[in-house]
Amino acid sequence: MVILGIDPGTAITGYGIISHQGNHLKKIGVGVIRTSPQQDMSLRLKVIYDEMHSLIAKYQPEVIAVEELFFNKNVRTALAVGQARGVIMLAAANSGLDIVEYTPLQVKQAVVGYGRAEKHQIQEMVRMLLCLPEVPKPDDAADALAVAICHAHSRKVNNLNYR
Repeated sequence: MVILGIDPGTAITGYGIISHQGNHLKKIGVGVIRTSPQQDMSLRLKVIYDEMHSLIAKYQPEVIAVEELFFNKNVRTALAVGQARGVIMLAAANSGLDIVEYTPLQVKQAVVGYGRAEKHQIQEMVRMLLCLPEVPKPDDAADALAVAICHAHSRKVNNLNYR
């Protein structure tokens, strides 16, 4: 199964594509979609949508795993990230993909085994689980791979529960 993991944002959206076969995880692609804060929000959202559409066409994932919005005190940022998540999910839905969502706590639990893991711990586990020579940069890209790994692990657990 090919999984596209997404760490949504308006300035930087991280993406990570992995293959999950049995107990084996393999990185297929990783990177970020960047938009300029000087652009109008509608144009930034269009860039994110168009880039998501291109990623989906290029990698042909079977599912997209998106990190849920972590609401903090900055309402303006939360609203902007929510808009980015919306166009990401629209691109996936328009491509006929299944969409799953995971909270930051679920991602940490699935990747590290501890829901309060720190960022560097998550990144190191991503590196180890995917047998990478170094932690992917920027952080948003590594976080997206963590979301994809979370789905692979959740899928494995769910499949075991249905046997």
